[in-house]
Amino acid sequence: MPELCRAEALLMLIILAQLLVCVLVLAEPIEIAFDWVRLALTSLFVQWIVLLSAAVLCRARPWLIRQTVTRAVLMICILVLCLTLACTFIAEFFYLADHLAQEERIHLYIRHACISLIICALLLRYFYLQGQWRRQQQAELQARLQSLQARIQPHFLFNSLNSIASLIASHPEAAEDAVLDLSDLFRASLANPNTLSTWRNELAIAKRYLSIEQYRLGARLHTQWHIESVPDDLPMPHLTLQPLLENAVIYGIEPSIQGGSIEVTATYIHGVFTLHISNPFMLSATPSNPRGTRLALNNIEARLRALFGSTARLSTQQQLDRYTTRLSYTCSRPSAEAP
Repeated sequence: MPELCRAEALLMLIILAQLLVCVLVLAEPIEIAFDWVRLALTSLFVQWIVLLSAAVLCRARPWLIRQTVTRAVLMICILVLCLTLACTFIAEFFYLADHLAQEERIHLYIRHACISLIICALLLRYFYLQGQWRRQQQAELQARLQSLQARIQPHFLFNSLNSIASLIASHPEAAEDAVLDLSDLFRASLANPNTLSTWRNELAIAKRYLSIEQYRLGARLHTQWHIESVPDDLPMPHLTLQPLLENAVIYGIEPSIQGGSIEVTATYIHGVFTLHISNPFMLSATPSNPRGTRLALNNIEARLRALFGSTARLSTQQQLDRYTTRLSYTCSRPSAEAP
């Protein structure tokens, strides 16, 4: 049972009702001139029933959804039938100049009742199939997102452990602190089973990861943040920011003896979130097999498009000695506050 108070569902009902009117008028005996008056009166009658039924069912929906399927279908059919008979009585009273005979009146009411029940049954069946199709789509989307998420979390853990392993011999105290940071970091990454997180959570995970890398790289790693305009509750796929920063560290900072600076710029303007991550680029240090980088980027892009549609974008660009990853998608904040 859809929410008939919504504009989309109501518009669909109106269009279907008008198509029914056209079928009813065209099914009458063929005349030389098309009866536009008959079309207008029939449209008024049918749309009247449709709008009244939608209003009543919209109000009754909270009660109907608590009933069993069979009982809810019967109640809906009874409501639509009663409204149809009531509208038929009113239309007969106001629009029929000649009084119908008793047998004709009974035939008219039976005809309208049968038409309304058949159309109601067809619409309920359509809504049921549409609901099943949407649930199947959601299940497939959830399975796809979980599969993508299952790929990225072990990758994140193994790279963090490698970073800590390099500290054990030279800086055991820093390695111990890094293990504690990793424990908090991985607990945060697993705490929320949903694949849709928030900017606040993603930023916390990313900063914890950078703190681990800071133990290993020291003064070679600098990070500049320009993220003041992004609201904390902005929706964001889980583990999106951290892999992008990981690529910047592995392919931008590690190959350089003097290190470099990672610049993170994020904005949220008119419902569009944009993220730029820029890191140093050395052509001589480019890995011969950048497959790992591309897999991570493809993973993030697939999750973005699955959650935010085809308008979501993730691209990379090289300019002189800087390499920039750009991410953007359209979303709305769950909070009612204006950004």
